[in-house]
Amino acid sequence: MREYQRASVNQLMWCKVDTKNGAFGVTTEDHAGCLASPNMCLADIDTNIIDPRLLQKLFMMPTVVDAITAASLGTTNRQYLKPQEVLDTIRLRLPSLIEQKRLVARIEELAAQIQEARTLRHQATQEAEALYSQQLSIVMMPHDEGWKRETVVDVIESMDAGWSPQCDDLPAKEGEWGVLKTTSVQWCNFQAEHNKALPQSLQPIPHLAVKKGDILVTRAGPRKRVAVVAAVRRDEPFLTISDKLIRLRANLQKIEPRFLELSLASPFSQEHLVQRKTGLADAQVNISQTILKATPVAYPSLIEQCRIVAELDRLQAEVERLKSLQSETARELDALLPAILDRAFKGELLEKSKPSGMSTLPFRHPTTT
Repeated sequence: MREYQRASVNQLMWCKVDTKNGAFGVTTEDHAGCLASPNMCLADIDTNIIDPRLLQKLFMMPTVVDAITAASLGTTNRQYLKPQEVLDTIRLRLPSLIEQKRLVARIEELAAQIQEARTLRHQATQEAEALYSQQLSIVMMPHDEGWKRETVVDVIESMDAGWSPQCDDLPAKEGEWGVLKTTSVQWCNFQAEHNKALPQSLQPIPHLAVKKGDILVTRAGPRKRVAVVAAVRRDEPFLTISDKLIRLRANLQKIEPRFLELSLASPFSQEHLVQRKTGLADAQVNISQTILKATPVAYPSLIEQCRIVAELDRLQAEVERLKSLQSETARELDALLPAILDRAFKGELLEKSKPSGMSTLPFRHPTTT
């Protein structure tokens, strides 16, 4: 029979395999009495030497994770770490317990500020995206008698279904034929790189290749991914639509392709599509060409359509600029905590903190499975 250990408070716990992924933690009262699996190691922390909360933060440092990875055995991702090597590999200087408590409090204070900044950054991004959605809803709603109300079938020249041959899940190289995935169609954002290379043993169907101005609509998949719309921004002569995509080609005498894209993405058209998605489960629903043809659209003059598209494009560019700035800020925030921890364990975070001599990790005795 396998032997299982029972965890107690203030133990270092780690997984023998995949240690390079940072699977370390310090047990709390919530873990007391729980059984550890044979793949887990437990070591009692000497709380007369180190505050367990400080030890927990030690294992959040990239330099410590790197040291643990270097001590691991194995040539695959399932690296095995000998328990004693954890205890012998890492050496650190420690101040008094009183100073350690002050250090932990300061680290947690700074970590809370970082988390608050992350929250504000996330909220700013959400608000920017919501602003675009609100404006899309407003400007695509028929405003006056100058707008015509019709359905999709009235404003297109053609509607096509695609073809989904068996393909390897590798993108086509330049000049090779490929079949577009549904993920190539994001909301008003066509991403041509999301495709599968067509095997050389199969003949392509050239008339299914997409070109600038084609409007693609996802017709099958998870509920949130059905009736997603994007216009192709440039000719893609070697990329064809799959059978989970519907391609529309606009009647240019009536409607600009980009305007039709925005109209189908707006609540004015989406309400019709959302109510008519069919399927037994949210994981797999569909819309038919018949439903798409009957979807309402409204449009003003071609000149006004171009003006509205330009207005929304400017707003979208501002949103993307803000998101880019927020991503840069996020990377800076992610780098802050490791820098703070590095300063903490060098004795630079508190002015009066004076670490003692170098020692290995302070455990009274290791207990392993």
